Amino acid sequence: MKGRNPWLAAPIVTGLAAGLLSGCGTDSGSEAGTGGPVIMGMSDDVLSADPASGYDPGSWLLFNNVFQPLLSFPKGSTTPEPEAAESCGFKGSSSKTYQCVLKDGLKFTNGNTMTSKDVKFSFERVLNINDPDGPAVLLNTIDTIETPDEKTVVFHLKVPDATFPGKIASGAGSIVDHREYDFDKLRTDGKAVGSGVYKLDSFTDDRAAFSVNAGYKGTAGRVKNSGLTLKFFHGNQEELVRGLKDGDVDFAYRGLAAKDIAELENSTANERDGLKVIEGTGAEVQHLVFNMAHPVVGKPGVRKAMAYLINRDALIDEVYESTATSLYSIVPSGITGHTTAFFDTYGGSPNRARAEAALRAEGITEKVRLTLWATPIRYGPGTVAEFEMIAQQLNESGLFDARVKSVELPEYEKGIAAGKYAVYVKGWVPDYPDPDNFTAPFFGEGNVLDNRYDAGEIVDTLIPAISAEADRNATTRYFTEVQDKVAEDLPVLPLWQSKQYAVAKNEISGLEWTLDISTIFRFWEISKG
Repeated sequence: MKGRNPWLAAPIVTGLAAGLLSGCGTDSGSEAGTGGPVIMGMSDDVLSADPASGYDPGSWLLFNNVFQPLLSFPKGSTTPEPEAAESCGFKGSSSKTYQCVLKDGLKFTNGNTMTSKDVKFSFERVLNINDPDGPAVLLNTIDTIETPDEKTVVFHLKVPDATFPGKIASGAGSIVDHREYDFDKLRTDGKAVGSGVYKLDSFTDDRAAFSVNAGYKGTAGRVKNSGLTLKFFHGNQEELVRGLKDGDVDFAYRGLAAKDIAELENSTANERDGLKVIEGTGAEVQHLVFNMAHPVVGKPGVRKAMAYLINRDALIDEVYESTATSLYSIVPSGITGHTTAFFDTYGGSPNRARAEAALRAEGITEKVRLTLWATPIRYGPGTVAEFEMIAQQLNESGLFDARVKSVELPEYEKGIAAGKYAVYVKGWVPDYPDPDNFTAPFFGEGNVLDNRYDAGEIVDTLIPAISAEADRNATTRYFTEVQDKVAEDLPVLPLWQSKQYAVAKNEISGLEWTLDISTIFRFWEISKG
């Protein structure tokens, strides 16, 4: 879903797993919001206002501004620090018991006091509902939760999980008021009650309005606007650009066409109509996914042939106008443990001879007939054009007869779940900046790829070893093995990783603090005037 130059991300420090993480004296209220209101345009939809359901970029954007987690990622950092919590840390040496103590005086926007009961309820509710479109998979190491008093919450984990602090600092850790949400079902009225920097005032198909939560108590500091309205353009890139140029929105984030970004970046100041491009770091990735049970791509030779033929650099240049970079591993460049396993195995340029040899070794002598499935909005506005080009690359080799079909998201997800598609696209925006988040969610039972891959050693040995290792730097050797194994088995073919972009009026400031490696989009940093 995004694309960019390599960027540096620090691992979660060892002390986070081993010791107690305490607040550092930067807590404040929202300080009312001193700037004017801001209007933001986005082509993504917000699929849910309920943290038990939404697991998409638009929904997490809402969660990160309306709800508080126990921990959060400060701007520019990959190390979570206390947010709703006064302190958090593992107890003992096994990384199986994690305790947090809440700050004093936390209140939800309805005036109710936040207690450990709300924290326990929020996590157990996500797991109980276990919505297929929700983040329950991130919390599956939780066994039981205790609340010995109103401020203390103790998580007992099924297995050692040194990545747990990062997980609960994500949107999956959003704390809701237990009086306002049903334990057994999702909230569908478009309302949200949290304790974050903003209050959700309204949420319709076309827009969401947020006002500053004057009762917020956390680490955000001064809020630099008096509120934000989010306008949804439902994948219509031309309307989003028109809204920006006509002044209907102050800035646009997510969903701008690569050609529009490139055109603005390459134009003179006079040609930009008072607009500027802000580029930030990101780690969004996109993969070609193979249905391992399919009679055609279930054959290793077919997958290898495709890996030898697909020209990532051409896709980046011609479809994404250099707003992305080629990806040769499931862990993106800049994240600890990244390797170039796919480059090392299949090369960086098309190799027809090796592709043909892979097919012949499989006993295939005729053209391989294949359909590549895409959906037009969810994984970026260039997805269908990208897949058309991949099909063209395959067909020009003379070894494939490939075509592309695109369907809307609900039908697309049903088709994947039913095993109907041979090859399809999946994008991934990390929940937290650790290589674990680019591996564990992709393999094993309930994984986000749903591609019938028997991950064997990865889920039985390597991922448990990674989760148990408190020193995140020491996990590199395990992640190398995972990446090598995935390149060998080819259940996915990594395509690209992203930069983050926003296009704004010249009077908009602060976006550079929202486009960082943590992937947290901070409304409160944005000012106008």
